[in-house]
Amino acid sequence: MKQAGSATLVFENRPYVLSAASVAGKAEEKGPYGHVFDEIMEDDRLGEKTFEQGERKMLIKALCRAMARVALPMEEAGCLLAGDLLNQIVTASYAARELAIPYLGLYGACSTMTEALLLGATLVDGGYRTQALCAASSHFSTAERQYRFPLEMGTTAPPHAQRTVTGAGAVLLGDAPLPHTGFRHVRLEAATLGRVRDLGITDANNMGAAMAPASGILTPSVFPLF
Repeated sequence: MKQAGSATLVFENRPYVLSAASVAGKAEEKGPYGHVFDEIMEDDRLGEKTFEQGERKMLIKALCRAMARVALPMEEAGCLLAGDLLNQIVTASYAARELAIPYLGLYGACSTMTEALLLGATLVDGGYRTQALCAASSHFSTAERQYRFPLEMGTTAPPHAQRTVTGAGAVLLGDAPLPHTGFRHVRLEAATLGRVRDLGITDANNMGAAMAPASGILTPSVFPLF
Protein backbone atom coordinates (compact mmCIF):
# COMPACT_ATOMS: atom_id res chain seq x y z
CA MET A 1 0.00 0.00 0.00
CA LYS A 2 2.97 2.31 0.48
CA GLN A 3 4.50 1.92 -2.96
CA ALA A 4 3.44 2.25 -6.57
CA GLY A 5 5.50 0.73 -9.33
CA SER A 6 9.23 0.27 -8.87
CA ALA A 7 10.19 3.75 -7.66
CA THR A 8 7.26 5.64 -6.13
CA LEU A 9 6.57 5.88 -2.40
CA VAL A 10 2.96 6.47 -1.38
CA PHE A 11 2.36 8.33 1.88
CA GLU A 12 -0.69 6.76 3.47
CA ASN A 13 -1.05 9.52 6.07
CA ARG A 14 -0.21 12.37 3.65
CA PRO A 15 2.05 14.63 5.77
CA TYR A 16 1.12 18.31 5.91
CA VAL A 17 3.27 21.22 4.79
CA LEU A 18 3.10 23.37 7.91
CA SER A 19 5.43 26.18 6.93
CA ALA A 20 8.02 27.31 4.39
CA ALA A 21 10.59 30.09 4.07
CA SER A 22 13.25 31.24 1.62
CA VAL A 23 16.24 33.58 1.49
CA ALA A 24 17.96 34.53 -1.78
CA GLY A 25 20.58 36.83 -3.28
CA LYS A 26 20.31 40.06 -5.27
CA ALA A 27 20.70 38.32 -8.65
CA GLU A 28 17.85 35.95 -7.80
CA GLU A 29 15.65 38.90 -6.89
CA LYS A 30 15.90 40.03 -10.51
CA GLY A 31 14.59 36.70 -11.80
CA PRO A 32 11.00 35.59 -12.41
CA TYR A 33 10.57 34.37 -8.81
CA GLY A 34 12.14 37.39 -7.15
CA HIS A 35 8.84 38.58 -5.74
CA VAL A 36 8.16 35.38 -3.76
CA PHE A 37 11.36 35.17 -1.68
CA ASP A 38 10.87 36.01 2.00
CA GLU A 39 14.20 37.80 2.34
CA ILE A 40 16.81 39.16 -0.08
CA MET A 41 20.47 39.29 0.93
CA GLU A 42 21.85 42.76 0.36
CA ASP A 43 25.34 41.42 1.08
CA ASP A 44 26.51 38.05 -0.28
CA ARG A 45 28.44 37.43 2.94
CA LEU A 46 25.65 38.60 5.26
CA GLY A 47 28.23 40.48 7.28
CA GLU A 48 30.49 37.43 7.69
CA LYS A 49 34.16 37.15 6.72
CA THR A 50 33.71 34.50 4.02
CA PHE A 51 31.09 33.41 1.49
CA GLU A 52 30.89 30.02 3.22
CA GLN A 53 30.05 31.64 6.55
CA GLY A 54 27.49 33.80 4.77
CA GLU A 55 25.85 30.72 3.25
CA ARG A 56 25.59 29.10 6.67
CA LYS A 57 23.93 32.23 8.04
CA MET A 58 21.57 32.32 5.04
CA LEU A 59 20.45 28.73 5.70
CA ILE A 60 19.91 29.42 9.39
CA LYS A 61 17.80 32.45 8.49
CA ALA A 62 15.55 30.29 6.29
CA LEU A 63 15.22 27.60 8.97
CA CYS A 64 14.38 30.10 11.71
CA ARG A 65 11.87 31.91 9.48
CA ALA A 66 10.05 28.65 8.74
CA MET A 67 9.71 27.88 12.45
CA ALA A 68 8.81 31.44 13.42
CA ARG A 69 6.05 31.46 10.82
CA VAL A 70 4.15 28.90 12.88
CA ALA A 71 5.35 30.30 16.23
CA LEU A 72 7.26 27.15 17.17
CA PRO A 73 10.67 26.98 18.88
CA MET A 74 13.45 25.24 16.96
CA GLU A 75 13.54 22.30 19.39
CA GLU A 76 10.04 21.32 18.23
CA ALA A 77 11.21 20.81 14.65
CA GLY A 78 11.60 17.09 15.36
CA CYS A 79 14.63 16.69 13.14
CA LEU A 80 16.53 18.53 10.43
CA LEU A 81 17.19 17.01 7.01
CA ALA A 82 19.41 19.35 5.03
CA GLY A 83 22.30 19.62 2.60
CA ASP A 84 24.27 21.91 0.35
CA LEU A 85 26.86 21.78 -2.45
CA LEU A 86 30.08 21.97 -0.43
CA ASN A 87 32.50 19.26 0.66
CA GLN A 88 31.14 17.30 3.62
CA ILE A 89 27.98 19.46 3.41
CA VAL A 90 29.61 21.90 5.80
CA THR A 91 26.92 24.58 5.42
CA ALA A 92 24.14 22.30 6.65
CA SER A 93 26.35 20.62 9.25
CA TYR A 94 27.52 23.87 10.82
CA ALA A 95 23.94 25.16 10.80
CA ALA A 96 22.82 21.97 12.55
CA ARG A 97 25.60 22.39 15.11
CA GLU A 98 24.35 25.87 15.91
CA LEU A 99 20.69 24.84 16.13
CA ALA A 100 21.43 21.69 18.17
CA ILE A 101 18.52 19.55 16.91
CA PRO A 102 18.60 15.95 15.57
CA TYR A 103 20.12 16.09 12.09
CA LEU A 104 20.53 14.01 8.96
CA GLY A 105 22.94 15.48 6.41
CA LEU A 106 22.03 14.96 2.75
CA TYR A 107 23.90 15.39 -0.50
CA GLY A 108 21.91 15.20 -3.71
CA ALA A 109 23.25 18.26 -5.52
CA CYS A 110 20.26 19.89 -7.23
CA SER A 111 17.91 17.21 -5.91
CA THR A 112 18.77 17.81 -2.24
CA MET A 113 15.62 19.76 -1.37
CA THR A 114 13.33 17.17 -2.90
CA GLU A 115 15.33 14.37 -1.31
CA ALA A 116 14.88 16.07 2.07
CA LEU A 117 11.13 16.33 1.52
CA LEU A 118 10.93 12.68 0.45
CA LEU A 119 12.80 11.45 3.52
CA GLY A 120 11.09 13.88 5.87
CA ALA A 121 7.68 12.81 4.62
CA THR A 122 8.68 9.16 5.06
CA LEU A 123 9.63 9.79 8.71
CA VAL A 124 6.39 11.67 9.41
CA ASP A 125 4.19 9.24 7.49
CA GLY A 126 5.72 6.30 9.33
CA GLY A 127 5.15 7.87 12.72
CA TYR A 128 8.85 8.18 13.53
CA ARG A 129 8.69 11.98 13.76
CA THR A 130 5.76 14.26 14.51
CA GLN A 131 7.45 17.00 12.48
CA ALA A 132 10.48 17.22 10.20
CA LEU A 133 12.31 20.33 8.99
CA CYS A 134 13.62 19.95 5.43
CA ALA A 135 16.09 22.36 3.85
CA ALA A 136 18.78 23.00 1.26
CA SER A 137 21.12 25.83 0.32
CA SER A 138 23.58 26.87 -2.37
CA HIS A 139 25.69 29.95 -2.99
CA PHE A 140 27.13 31.11 -6.30
CA SER A 141 30.40 32.27 -4.78
CA THR A 142 31.03 29.09 -2.77
CA ALA A 143 29.95 26.75 -5.58
CA GLU A 144 32.25 28.44 -8.11
CA ARG A 145 35.21 27.76 -5.83
CA GLN A 146 33.98 24.21 -5.26
CA TYR A 147 33.31 23.15 -8.86
CA ARG A 148 35.17 25.56 -11.14
CA PHE A 149 37.49 28.41 -10.18
CA PRO A 150 37.68 30.75 -7.17
CA LEU A 151 36.23 34.16 -7.95
CA GLU A 152 39.57 35.71 -7.01
CA MET A 153 41.10 34.24 -10.19
CA GLY A 154 38.85 36.41 -12.35
CA THR A 155 38.10 33.55 -14.76
CA THR A 156 35.68 34.56 -17.52
CA ALA A 157 32.66 32.31 -17.96
CA PRO A 158 31.45 31.47 -21.49
CA PRO A 159 28.15 33.06 -22.65
CA HIS A 160 26.21 29.81 -22.23
CA ALA A 161 27.31 29.19 -18.62
CA GLN A 162 24.57 28.73 -16.06
CA ARG A 163 24.71 30.33 -12.62
CA THR A 164 24.43 28.48 -9.31
CA VAL A 165 21.63 29.94 -7.22
CA THR A 166 22.43 31.91 -4.11
CA GLY A 167 19.56 30.89 -1.89
CA ALA A 168 18.24 28.73 0.92
CA GLY A 169 14.84 27.17 1.43
CA ALA A 170 13.18 25.40 4.35
CA VAL A 171 9.91 23.47 4.68
CA LEU A 172 8.38 22.15 7.89
CA LEU A 173 6.37 18.94 7.53
CA GLY A 174 3.99 17.57 10.16
CA ASP A 175 1.49 14.81 10.83
CA ALA A 176 -1.34 17.26 11.59
CA PRO A 177 -2.24 20.79 10.51
CA LEU A 178 -1.60 23.75 12.76
CA PRO A 179 -4.34 26.34 13.34
CA HIS A 180 -2.05 29.28 12.56
CA THR A 181 -0.43 28.08 9.34
CA GLY A 182 -1.16 29.27 5.82
CA PHE A 183 -0.48 25.83 4.29
CA ARG A 184 -3.34 23.88 5.85
CA HIS A 185 -4.44 22.27 2.59
CA VAL A 186 -0.97 21.36 1.21
CA ARG A 187 -0.10 17.70 1.76
CA LEU A 188 2.43 15.25 0.34
CA GLU A 189 0.82 12.21 -1.24
CA ALA A 190 3.72 10.45 -2.99
CA ALA A 191 7.33 10.79 -4.09
CA THR A 192 9.31 9.13 -6.85
CA LEU A 193 12.92 8.04 -6.48
CA GLY A 194 15.19 9.21 -9.28
CA ARG A 195 17.60 7.34 -11.53
CA VAL A 196 21.07 8.47 -12.56
CA ARG A 197 21.26 9.14 -16.30
CA ASP A 198 24.75 9.94 -17.56
CA LEU A 199 24.78 11.36 -21.08
CA GLY A 200 28.51 11.99 -20.96
CA ILE A 201 28.30 15.78 -20.60
CA THR A 202 31.77 17.05 -19.65
CA ASP A 203 31.29 20.82 -19.92
CA ALA A 204 31.26 22.11 -16.31
CA ASN A 205 29.56 25.30 -17.49
CA ASN A 206 26.61 23.46 -19.04
CA MET A 207 24.78 22.09 -16.01
CA GLY A 208 21.46 22.17 -17.82
CA ALA A 209 22.47 19.50 -20.32
CA ALA A 210 23.69 17.20 -17.56
CA MET A 211 20.49 17.56 -15.55
CA ALA A 212 17.93 17.53 -18.37
CA PRO A 213 17.21 13.76 -18.08
CA ALA A 214 16.18 14.25 -14.43
CA SER A 215 13.19 16.29 -15.55
CA GLY A 216 12.22 13.78 -18.22
CA ILE A 217 12.94 16.20 -21.06
CA LEU A 218 15.14 13.78 -22.97
CA THR A 219 13.93 10.46 -21.57
CA PRO A 220 10.24 10.79 -20.70
CA SER A 221 9.73 7.04 -20.68
CA VAL A 222 12.14 6.66 -17.76
CA PHE A 223 10.30 9.27 -15.69
CA PRO A 224 13.24 9.85 -13.29
CA LEU A 225 11.76 12.59 -11.13
CA PHE A 226 13.66 13.63 -8.01
